[in-house]
Order: sequence, then structure tokens, then C-alpha cells
Amino acid sequence: MPDKRQERFSPPPVGGVSLLVVFAVLCLTVFALLALTTVQADNRLADSSARSVEAYYAADCQAQEILARLRAGEVPEGVELRDWPGYGIYTASYTVPISDTQELQVEVELTEEEAHINWRYEVVRWQAVPAGQWEPDGSLDIWDGGLF
Repeated sequence: MPDKRQERFSPPPVGGVSLLVVFAVLCLTVFALLALTTVQADNRLADSSARSVEAYYAADCQAQEILARLRAGEVPEGVELRDWPGYGIYTASYTVPISDTQELQVEVELTEEEAHINWRYEVVRWQAVPAGQWEPDGSLDIWDGGLF
């Protein structure tokens, strides 16, 4: 006859605990990979944003230099100057490239004061706009509502 103590003894269940630990480690690994991917994407976005801002301010500085030359009475290359006869007002327009896809468009009204010694100016437009023309892509087949 078997001893009652031996019948009651059973090894501790480790299968369920092991599965729970493996699942927890797997979840933490997935979350760590997702966090790493997010950090890398944020880093690329921040670098791109910094380059974009740097390019804009470089173009802005160049546009300010052109404006200073206009105020001194000089017409730099690339500036379109229109005269309003009888009013002493000139409109200067120029563009400064920011990147391959953007440019800074500037339009300034210059008014003569004291025989070309001083120029009063008013900025009419100082705007970053897309460079080039937008061309729609008409290659998408869209169902026109008719039968096949």
C-alpha cells in the first residue's frame, strides 16, 4: 500500500509561470523596439526641420541684404523694378531660393525722399511659396459609375 505522504506530493507547477515570464519579456522587447523606432523617426524629423529652418533664414538674410541695397539706391541683379511715373514710387520684386521646392518672394514699394538720398520703403510681400508649377497626376483610374 502506498504511503499517503507520497500520494499527496506533486511537483510545483512551473509551466504557467514560465509562459507568463516569456510573454512579459516578449511584450517588453516589442515595446522597446517600438520606442526605438519612434525615437529614430523623431530624430530624422527634427534634423529635417532644422535644415529647413536654416535654409529659410539663410534666404531671409539674403533678401534683407538685397533690400538694404535697394534702400541705398542700388538695383541688384535679379530685381525687377517698376516705376509709377509722377508719384515717385517704385515697386521692386525679387525672389530668393530657399530650397529646391521653395522660394522667398519679396515685393517692396520704395518712395523717393530728398532727391534719392533717402528711400522710404514698405514691404508689401515677404512670403515663402512653393517653387515651380504644380502638375496634377491624371493617371489614377476612377470608376465613373458605369457598368463594366
